[in-house]
Amino acid sequence: MLEWKQVRSGTRPVPDPASTSIVWAVAAAITFALVAVFNFLDGQGDPTLDLVAISVTVAVVSTGARLTAAPGTALLCWLVLNAYATAPIGALTWEAPYDLGRIVCLLAAAATGTVLARLARARSAYHRLTP
Repeated sequence: MLEWKQVRSGTRPVPDPASTSIVWAVAAAITFALVAVFNFLDGQGDPTLDLVAISVTVAVVSTGARLTAAPGTALLCWLVLNAYATAPIGALTWEAPYDLGRIVCLLAAAATGTVLARLARARSAYHRLTP
């Protein structure tokens, strides 16, 4: 019995991730814009909503990044969050359990976004290459 299969010319590889510096710049700019909007809308208050919105944004921005960009992305976003979303504005402060929790949350969001995107791309590339 003969079985006909379509021959694909040229395989499409998994796309290369974006440059780390570009990911950091985009994440920091979006974080700064989100904090500015939230400060304008609800004033200087509890930055929990800021943290949730920034974590989601970091996960989305990290879908095009390398996993090695995750710590820097989390640190840059934490710096903006700490300096402009918590009182006193414009001053970096350190409250160990609270700030460490925020850094871990941002790092987890960045790593999750990167890993899920890379797995999805690898899976789709695998399906393109196998009959």
